[in-house]
Amino acid sequence: MRNRLIGIVVSAVAIAGLAAPAAGQALPRTADGKPDLSGIWQAVNTANWNILAHAAEKDVPAGLGVVEGDQIPYQPWAAAKKKENYENWLSRDPEVKCYLPGIPRATYMPYPFQILQTHNNDILMAYEYASASRVIKMGKTEPPPVDTWMGQSTGRWDGETLVVDTIGFNDQTWFDRAGNFHSEALHVIERFTRKSPDVLDYEVTIEDPKVFTRPWKIQMPLYRRQDQNAQLMEFKCVEFVEELMYGQLRKKTGDEKPFAGARMRWP
Repeated sequence: MRNRLIGIVVSAVAIAGLAAPAAGQALPRTADGKPDLSGIWQAVNTANWNILAHAAEKDVPAGLGVVEGDQIPYQPWAAAKKKENYENWLSRDPEVKCYLPGIPRATYMPYPFQILQTHNNDILMAYEYASASRVIKMGKTEPPPVDTWMGQSTGRWDGETLVVDTIGFNDQTWFDRAGNFHSEALHVIERFTRKSPDVLDYEVTIEDPKVFTRPWKIQMPLYRRQDQNAQLMEFKCVEFVEELMYGQLRKKTGDEKPFAGARMRWP
């Protein structure tokens, strides 16, 4: 029920505030003439549950999917592991344990994120979920020294589109709660294009030769939040998963019941 109510509220906010722009309305630009992507944005879909088309299940809303062709080209061994991940979602999904979500998942989780274009041309993306963030370095960068949850992002402008190239991932993040996964060889290329003052087109190319037989794409719109005084709120999720992760270490008194509410804690 909580999942359903949150989905309804988010959809209502997005639909109410996303009227089509007036004819000839200019897109915002920075002082140097680049498209200004600054603002608080949010995906309004079910990709965090499953990036492929899926029917409704308990605590899972139905969704049309965001993968081009609605198929992920797994290698045979990887397809079997994905199925195993799905069957053991609650114990394996990094999101349940409040780990950083990785890219591109951070973009389409059911929480807003903020884009800030700085004076030195680097771009900051801050996420409400777990206070995650990343800096997109505009121009050449050194190879990432270590693998991380969010990778190392380098950006460039291709006309009106911000292209973000990210490598240096570990193999610990998933694409969704359905068990879709990758290896440390993941290479993500994102394209952010402002279609109107309130809509970004978000396209992602996924490459990982250790897991997939070919590159594949995700695409979706992102909507600018227009709530009065819109801002990122705090979602420190660690306190919500302490019982799930460490409850078995607590001394038992003999009258305690096993923890059974983890799934319902997550919107």
